[in-house]
Amino acid sequence: MLPIAILAGGIATRLRPITEKIPKALVPVAGEPFIKRQLGYLRSQGIDRAVLCVGYLGDQIEAVVGDGRSLGMEVRYSFDGERLLGTGGALRRALPLLGEAFFVLYGDSFLPIDFGEVENAFHASGKPALMTVLRNGNRWDKSNVLFVGGNLEEYNKRAPRPEMEHIDYGLSVLSAGVLASWP
Repeated sequence: MLPIAILAGGIATRLRPITEKIPKALVPVAGEPFIKRQLGYLRSQGIDRAVLCVGYLGDQIEAVVGDGRSLGMEVRYSFDGERLLGTGGALRRALPLLGEAFFVLYGDSFLPIDFGEVENAFHASGKPALMTVLRNGNRWDKSNVLFVGGNLEEYNKRAPRPEMEHIDYGLSVLSAGVLASWP
């Protein structure tokens, strides 16, 4: 199974004041830090290698998760550094730890999806990237994906159009080459 990059570097302003002293990944869910629940779920899906892209209070996440052995995984870390890098920058920095292709998952997502099927669809597509989408119809958030005939035609969070009926589901697969030339 492909390794996974988990984006867990944001400052989590929507969870303030809880996240003033701990990162969102460590917010307890039913008595356990969310990141441990998320990694346990990913392990149950067959994923055994993860790279946590961390920024804000990332050292706390590393102190709790460690190298992942207690979860039956290999966990490595890619730190943003002094300045938060955003999604693309964080993934670009993590490329040396990820390999030729990898899953990308938001650090606050727990998705009922078969990761093996997603990986198979990625390989079968022959394309350099795959984004999972959900028919949303503006129910949970503003729909921001134009998905036509099995192809993602447009993804636009800033200026979604009325014909967009899908939303980014929170899981993607990328080939390293997509980001390799980014600064």
